[in-house]
Amino acid sequence: MAASELYTKYARVWIPDPEEVWKSAELLKDYKPGDKVLQLRLEEGKDLEYCLDQKTKELPPLRNPDILVGENDLTALSYLHEPAVLHNLKVRFIDSKLIYTYCGIVLVAINPYEQLPIYGEDIINAYSGQNMGDMDPHIFAVAEEAYKQMARDERNQSIIVSGESGAGKTVSAKYAMRYFATVSGSASEANVEEKVLASNPIMESIGNAKTTRNDNSSRFGKYIEIGFDKRYRIIGANMRTYLLEKSRVVFQAEEERNYHIFYQLCASAALPEFKTLRLGNANYFHYTKQGGSPVIDGVDDAKEMVNTRQACTLLGISDSYQMGIYQILAGILHLGNVEFASRDSDSCIIPPKHEPLTIFCDLMGVEYEEMAHWLCHRKLATATETYIKPISKLHAINARDALAKHIYANLFNWIVDHVNKALHATVKQHSFIGVLDIYGFETFEINSFEQFCINYANEKLQQQFNMHVFKLEQEEYMKEQIPWTLIDFYDNQPCINLIEAKMGILDLLDEECKMPKGSDDTWAQKLYNTHLNKCALFEKPRLSNKAFIIKHFADKVEYQCEGFLEKNKDTVYEEQIKVLKSSKKFKLLPELFQDEEKAISPTSATPSGRVPLSRTAVKPAKARPGQASKEHKKTVGHQFRNSLHLLMETLNATTPHYVRCIKPNDFKFPFTFDEKRAVQQLRACGVLETIRISAAGFPSRWTYQEFFSRYRVLMKQRDVLGDRKQTCKNVLEKLILDKDKYQFGKTKIFFRAGQVAYLEKIRADKLRAACIRIQKTIRGWLMRKKYVRMRKAAITIQRYVRGYQARCYANFLRRTRAAITIQKFQRMYVVHKRYQCMRAATIALQALLRGYMARNKYQMMLREHKSIIIQKHVRGWLARVHYHRTLKAIVYLQCCYRRMMAKRELKKLKIEARSVERYKKLHIGLENKIMQLQRKIDEQNKEYKSLMEKLSNLEITYSTETEKLRSDVERLRMSEEEAKNAANRVLSLQEEIAKLRKELHQTQSEKKTIEEWADKYKHETEQLVSELKEQNTLLKTEKEELNRRIHDQAREITETMEKKLVEETKQLELDLNDERLRYQNLLNEFSRLEERYDDLKDEMNLMVSIPKPGHKRTDSTHSSNESEYTFSSEITEAEDLPVRMEQEPSEKKAPLDMSLFLKLQKRVTELEQEKQSLQDELDRKEEQALRAKAKEEERPPMRGAELEYESLKRQELESENKKLKNELNELQKALTETRSPEVTAPGAPAYRVLLDQLTSVSEELEVRKEEVLILRSQLVSQKEAIQPKEDKNTMTDSTILLEDVQKMKDKGEIAQAYIGLKETNRLLESQLQSQKKSHENELESLRGEIQSLKEENNRQQQLLAQNLQLPPEARIEASLQHEITRLTNENLDLMEQLEKQDKTVRKLKKQLKVFAKKIGELEVGQMENISPGQIIDEPIRPVNIPRKEKDFQGMLEYKKEDEQKLVKNLILELKPRGVAVNLIPGLPAYILFMCVRHADYLNDDQKVRSLLTSTINGIKKVLKKRGDDFETVSFWLSNTCRFLHCLKQYSGEEGFMKHNTPRQNEHCLTNFDLAEYRQVLSDLAIQIYQQLVRVLENILQPMIVSGMLEHETIQGVSGVKPTGLRKRTSSIADEGTYTLDSIIRQLNSFHSVMCQHGMDPELIKQVVKQMFYIIGAITLNNLLLRKDMCSWSKGMQIRYNVSQLEEWLRDKNLMNSGAKETLEPLIQAAQLLQVKKKTDEDAEAICSMCNALTTAQIVKVLNLYTPVNEFEERVLVSFIRTIQMRLRDRKDSPQLLMDAKHIFPVTFPFNPSSLALETIQIPASLGLGFISRV
Repeated sequence: MAASELYTKYARVWIPDPEEVWKSAELLKDYKPGDKVLQLRLEEGKDLEYCLDQKTKELPPLRNPDILVGENDLTALSYLHEPAVLHNLKVRFIDSKLIYTYCGIVLVAINPYEQLPIYGEDIINAYSGQNMGDMDPHIFAVAEEAYKQMARDERNQSIIVSGESGAGKTVSAKYAMRYFATVSGSASEANVEEKVLASNPIMESIGNAKTTRNDNSSRFGKYIEIGFDKRYRIIGANMRTYLLEKSRVVFQAEEERNYHIFYQLCASAALPEFKTLRLGNANYFHYTKQGGSPVIDGVDDAKEMVNTRQACTLLGISDSYQMGIYQILAGILHLGNVEFASRDSDSCIIPPKHEPLTIFCDLMGVEYEEMAHWLCHRKLATATETYIKPISKLHAINARDALAKHIYANLFNWIVDHVNKALHATVKQHSFIGVLDIYGFETFEINSFEQFCINYANEKLQQQFNMHVFKLEQEEYMKEQIPWTLIDFYDNQPCINLIEAKMGILDLLDEECKMPKGSDDTWAQKLYNTHLNKCALFEKPRLSNKAFIIKHFADKVEYQCEGFLEKNKDTVYEEQIKVLKSSKKFKLLPELFQDEEKAISPTSATPSGRVPLSRTAVKPAKARPGQASKEHKKTVGHQFRNSLHLLMETLNATTPHYVRCIKPNDFKFPFTFDEKRAVQQLRACGVLETIRISAAGFPSRWTYQEFFSRYRVLMKQRDVLGDRKQTCKNVLEKLILDKDKYQFGKTKIFFRAGQVAYLEKIRADKLRAACIRIQKTIRGWLMRKKYVRMRKAAITIQRYVRGYQARCYANFLRRTRAAITIQKFQRMYVVHKRYQCMRAATIALQALLRGYMARNKYQMMLREHKSIIIQKHVRGWLARVHYHRTLKAIVYLQCCYRRMMAKRELKKLKIEARSVERYKKLHIGLENKIMQLQRKIDEQNKEYKSLMEKLSNLEITYSTETEKLRSDVERLRMSEEEAKNAANRVLSLQEEIAKLRKELHQTQSEKKTIEEWADKYKHETEQLVSELKEQNTLLKTEKEELNRRIHDQAREITETMEKKLVEETKQLELDLNDERLRYQNLLNEFSRLEERYDDLKDEMNLMVSIPKPGHKRTDSTHSSNESEYTFSSEITEAEDLPVRMEQEPSEKKAPLDMSLFLKLQKRVTELEQEKQSLQDELDRKEEQALRAKAKEEERPPMRGAELEYESLKRQELESENKKLKNELNELQKALTETRSPEVTAPGAPAYRVLLDQLTSVSEELEVRKEEVLILRSQLVSQKEAIQPKEDKNTMTDSTILLEDVQKMKDKGEIAQAYIGLKETNRLLESQLQSQKKSHENELESLRGEIQSLKEENNRQQQLLAQNLQLPPEARIEASLQHEITRLTNENLDLMEQLEKQDKTVRKLKKQLKVFAKKIGELEVGQMENISPGQIIDEPIRPVNIPRKEKDFQGMLEYKKEDEQKLVKNLILELKPRGVAVNLIPGLPAYILFMCVRHADYLNDDQKVRSLLTSTINGIKKVLKKRGDDFETVSFWLSNTCRFLHCLKQYSGEEGFMKHNTPRQNEHCLTNFDLAEYRQVLSDLAIQIYQQLVRVLENILQPMIVSGMLEHETIQGVSGVKPTGLRKRTSSIADEGTYTLDSIIRQLNSFHSVMCQHGMDPELIKQVVKQMFYIIGAITLNNLLLRKDMCSWSKGMQIRYNVSQLEEWLRDKNLMNSGAKETLEPLIQAAQLLQVKKKTDEDAEAICSMCNALTTAQIVKVLNLYTPVNEFEERVLVSFIRTIQMRLRDRKDSPQLLMDAKHIFPVTFPFNPSSLALETIQIPASLGLGFISRV
């Protein structure tokens, strides 16, 4: 594959960076061959030109696809190189908080510097038995792999833990040992695994110290062999140590400390036992103050000293030896303070009576002068004589330090030897697992001899590691039959040769040490001359002639030659050792040096404290210089080389497992990753070398099925053949043209580095193209659908719009027309109105004008008229004046003229008169005048008449008026008289008025003053009223506020009380379940002890010889069961004595069995007592819970004392009536059974006396009952009156107070009412407080009772533990004493009960005789002739009447000797699959109960007890024999429950009898109360249930992970990701793979078996709930420990699987069993894998959704979430932090995994049988012909 195909645009690469080591960048354009520069863009957006190396032409390493980032195994990465490894580790460590990662066969462990909850026992159980690749990387997985290979391959194993100081080597080794101790357990009762773990505090105190890199750095290497027996249980251990850093005893660098033990001693110096050591502060001693850092933050040295001493005691180091150790350590400290004074350049002295040396000599028990002399002198031996030579001050100081180091090294070895003795195996070791905890590669600024030895050891280990990896690769290729090509890997043999070969560095060092005047400088020159320019791995520094450089496999290291010779010689003067050996007072000191006199083998350890690597415990020692033997000539380097060779031999003889510990940063910051330090350690520990070896060959490996499943998308349908292997070959030949890039093995395809990434790229491109096509098609379909929908919607909208527009237009036209009409009428109206206004205005104006004009005209006319009148009158007057004047003149003239004319006429008339015609003319004029006059007369007559009428009317009115006037006149006259009288009175009144006026003036003045005062008073009153109103409003508001507060408080208190009540109820239920669970766990423990006892008894039976003839040993199991299942009977103590006397000889003959028997019997009795107390507590709790529930439910609004009295009286009468009926029935039964009519003679005086006594007693009883009922009702009514008084008084008082306040006007009354209101509130509050206190007191008392029960239980357990810790003789004696006391007390109790029962029986017999006599007289008739003597002498015998088959009473009779046969045929040999399949469900239980009924009918308590005990023992025996068979356990669980229900149903107790038929009630037990046996059977049923759960768990457990997680129920949803060397269990359904259908089939099998056996439905529900809990817990636990399972597609698979399980529950009608709720955590985990995980809203939804998961589980799932395809997105770290912040207040368990071993407490609800006992037929197949029906 050409580079141009991979280095394309957008491809991501890694480029070197000085800060981050490697940086990610993206190509901006395609790479073409020949390009010198790559155009890159960094992640932060910066563009960069990357220049390629012109010589190598190497391109930067490619980055793996995001889908592969965070893989469990680094070898699963497609591109295997340093940046990919570093990035993968960083992502797992920082983002996912995962500290373990596989790198092929290596486990890389990064120190988190934080306590993580991943080492609990639940995690150990989860990893136990699992394949290494199936679970997430963990130290437990490596330990499990080693343990499994040891058992499978019968080969010893080694776990090699390496890393630099502070990387966590010791902790990793400690957890590996803890895993072995937990999983395997110990083969003996000595708890070896605890001792193995207890050795850690001792070794850490004497071998660990604070360094600049680690506060608890191991300054020695150790190899611990954990021994196992043939059953692979721990039997012992052995520790070997290497290269103790002795120089630390006398020198510490800055910020470092000496070994912890010195500081622990100084911190504990004030203890009384340490006063003799004369210690003080650590800063006082030279050996502990050089580092200047005597205290470690967070570490209490005094407490650590306590732990060290406890560990020493546990490992068997006595107090005297411990004090000896502390004396030696204190002596070393005081020795360091010894000072020397120079006498000259070649000699020195110690000041006389030097205090530090004096203390040292006192502690060591040596002479001061002798020690002072040999500290300043040395002995030189020649061939002829010896010389004593003084030494210089510098040599004396070095000799002192050498002595201190030598003493400490020997003490270290002595302690290691004693630890090994304590851990030594007592039986033969079959195999072992070694844990090597040794230094990693080290390089400091100044590297000396210690670093040289450490790096030499790491070179050897790295060579072994490389060879092992190479060997594994070779084996894999050969197994798969792939052509083997030699892989070039780094071989560090030249470096090893440089160090250890002939004329190597160690040889030259040893040679220089032998030279008399050898020095570091001369040795350095020899090194330069020998190796410089001759060996490529050896270099010389430019600026130094006292140093050399070695190119190790990890890095170049420069060593300073100074001190090499001295440290290699490790010189200790023999004379000083002899002085110490001469100590007589101190016994321990000579022991440290006693082995130095013996010649030791080359396998011995060095003086640096290394225990030899051999099977036998050889004491490490340093040979004395000057001896004839040359063993002392061996240098430290030579001895270390030998021990290292032995270590390599041991490791090569075992199967190694590698753990590489990485230190993420130098500052011990939690979860902080320093890339530079990490890369340095990865290079040093060989991880990158493993990667390089893997990358050089074929690192990526796929099975054909996995390859086909993953890359099926790259195949066409015609390419898919029936043969998967051929299909994969055909496809690969098309995809990858270069055949060297892959190889086909037998079962796998091998790819070279980068090929999987290429295939993933092709697959991603194909999927992307398919996605684009799907998206294109779907988008086109969606757009077409959207277009059609939009077009249809547009047409519909247009139709509606056009219709709307038309309607709007029509409406517009109508509105326009209407508007025109409206306008017309409006305009008309407006015009008309305007016209009317104008008209009205005009008319008004006209009217006004016309009026004005008319008035003017009228005025004018009036004026004219008046003027005319005036004129008229004036003119008239003038005219009259003129007229009168004229008239007078005219009259005068007329008179004159008329006189003249008359005179003339007279003359004429006188002349005419005298003529006739004249007379005629006169006559005509007179006729007309007469007619006119006649008419006038008529008119006048009419007028006259009317006037006469008017006149008459007027006269009448006048007369009336006259009368009125006359009366008025009279009245006026009278009034006048009165007026006269009144005038007189007026005068007097005027006087009075004057007086009154004066008084009025006075009154007015007084009124004014009163008004002023009234105004003032009114003003004040108004002010007062306003103030009172304000106060009133304030009081009202306060009162309302108080009422509101009271109501709120009452409501709050009620709510809180209800909440508390609910919480307490829940707590009580939880406590009840806890107690029930605890009780059932005790039963489980009891059954385990019982089984162990049986096993031990069987072993003892095999070991014990044949007993003497004639003696039969009592079965201890039978006796223990009898002690367990006995009940009160009529056996006296005297009857028990022979049995005990018979048992004593056997007990004497088997003392061990007897002690065990007594111990178990005592344990049984204690468990019985505890069980009884727990049962009582359980009953009490249930009663309290029921009482609380009843109180909560029954709260009637009103309940009077009379009603309560009537109800209580009715209840009492009913109960009394039932009792009387029962007594009457018993009497009738007794009378019918006795059949003695003679006793019942009528008129017997005893009968009358008895009847009189009964009537008097019953009357007195009724009186007492009525009194009690009255008292009870009064108490109840008072309680109820107190309870509602609060609310009622509050409401009524508030309304009354409100009305009173409204009526009150006086200030004092309002204040008084306010005070009363306050007092009322106080009273209510005090009542509430008192109720609250009483409730709290009650709760406290309940808690106190629970606590006391727990304390009593703990005390019993402590007593048991103390008794078990006693020696065997004391234990037997204590057990006998306890048993004698218990038996004595039981016998006394039984005697008292027996006496009481005898008295009761005698009394009842007398009464029965009297009653029988009376009833017999009534029934028989005349029996007076029979004498009393005859009645007494005749024996009373029951008459046996033969019954027909139809009179069968539901009982079965058997003989006593057939009991064992009955148990054998019905229990032991009954096969559930055979005969029992065709039987009635529960038939054995019915048969056994019918036998018990017959024994009860015979009143034979021995037979009842024997039968029940044999039954229980038989069931236990058959379950022990066939306890792994589900059908057997289910069958006997069903029958045990049915037997228990029968004992309850026919017990005669009212609560159980109410479900029976009358016929069934006749079958009730009559003589014995078997309540105790019911409890025993209940306990047995619990044990069987627990065994059933264990059986089904063992059957289901192998199926669950495969079926629920690994198997793809929905094929093709979850693709298989590339895996590394640790292959997972395949998720493809092979022949042996379990699927979900397998689980469902197994569930169907379980359910059908339980239903077939007639198990109670409620019990089936509990079993199903437990099964579903096991399925959910195991599935979730594996999900939380498997990163490859945490993906979206896997969540979909899980939800589908859960839905199938729910469907199964629905089919079986078990949805209400609570089984679905147990799957809720798993359902929520699956939902969590599928939901969106980006925004804060998503976080809120997750927090509310996942309420059944703990915070740790939610965070773990989010951290483990891994996309399977590139289209899925990773969960951001910020999102996980958001989830943690939101869940920080949630109080839940910090435990990560669910307890898969948890068993819910089981209950057995009473389930009566409707089957009549008399109808049961016994099949002949049962072989029970010896039983007869009764």
